Amino acid sequence: MPQLLRVWRVDAGVKLRREKAIPQKEVAELMGVSERWYRSLESGDSVSLSSDILARLSRVLVLGPDERMVLYSRALDGAGIALADDEGAAEDQLALLRLVTGQTQFPAYLTDGSWNILGYNTLMADWFPWVRKPGANLMHWALTDQEAREQMLDWRQHAEIYLAMLRFALATGSDKASLDCLVQRILQDPTCRQLWAQGPKVIAFRQGHRYRLSLPHISPEQITVTSQVLLPAYQHGMRCVMLMPQNRALPWRVRIPAQQNGSSAE
Repeated sequence: MPQLLRVWRVDAGVKLRREKAIPQKEVAELMGVSERWYRSLESGDSVSLSSDILARLSRVLVLGPDERMVLYSRALDGAGIALADDEGAAEDQLALLRLVTGQTQFPAYLTDGSWNILGYNTLMADWFPWVRKPGANLMHWALTDQEAREQMLDWRQHAEIYLAMLRFALATGSDKASLDCLVQRILQDPTCRQLWAQGPKVIAFRQGHRYRLSLPHISPEQITVTSQVLLPAYQHGMRCVMLMPQNRALPWRVRIPAQQNGSSAE
């Protein structure tokens, strides 16, 4: 957390239109604590953190909702984050799979907390055949696969957001070993290492984010979609994601070339 606090002081300075980071002394004064106490916090020393102190710190550093979630999770060691209990978990996850695979209007998929693909519908497989591969992982594909860089227009901007989501997951997720392994695999890519080194930004979710896609096997024209993320209660880390196309007239299925007898299928 010390590194995050230092970065957040810099960001707060920018948000407040300062020329530099908010000084530690000012942060302490605005929080109503001693400068020594705040210096200890930013140095990583063990200090008492009540919910009131965390709220004051969030206000002074002008933290957004994603950053607040990281702050509280780090400070409270994950307290208050809903976790699925074992009883009935498998049945609930099966229901989520049915929700995703039964969707026929737009591409949909289900991932776990490490972005492993748990399920997908026919449209998702038509648009992105890589989901059929054993061990398919959304983050690994989106950040390291050349196909992703060609299909996702403005790839670099998307990559910066995906990496910020990975940082958030590392700070708040329960399966840190799996996430750490995923990040290490991704950072073997030179471009991803460069983007990762730019700073510890964090983003929780990508709700309502717009993508511009180039999928010639689906449409000769650019496709614009908006992602809608559903977070099931008590299924910690799981995400149901649906890609809502802007163009309702888009051909939904891959077009198969006409057979020699002149017939065609879609």
